[in-house]
Amino acid sequence: MAEHLHHVHFFTADIDATIAWWQDMLGGKVIYDGDFGGARNVFMRIGSGRLHLYEQAPRDEGKGAVHHVGIRTDDLAALEQRLRAAGVEFRSGIRDFGAWKYIMCPAPDNVLLELFEVDESQLEGGAAEYFSDMTSA
Repeated sequence: MAEHLHHVHFFTADIDATIAWWQDMLGGKVIYDGDFGGARNVFMRIGSGRLHLYEQAPRDEGKGAVHHVGIRTDDLAALEQRLRAAGVEFRSGIRDFGAWKYIMCPAPDNVLLELFEVDESQLEGGAAEYFSDMTSA
């Protein structure tokens, strides 16, 4: 058996507003919305990744032990423009390191997102393999 990271699970102060944000801002799709383990849970797909939302307010200001969640895109400039137009506030402009560029912004409940774009053709060795998004069967 091969293990892999399956999902990130967030507490939410307003689960319906949080669902709408992930849908509207990053194209999230609700796969399941119901009782799971005694509380309302919503399971979403964001591209090939997964996000789980728990209907219970965060116990702190969004960080806990999580620094940020990485969201990969193939057009960072367009994503930044769309989110800014929707009122999302960014800490800075896009930081460009050639093969890799990123920008940070908040999601609901003060969860910090790293939105990033990578050009795999400019990477070598382990970094190229890591960002290939290929999974073994």
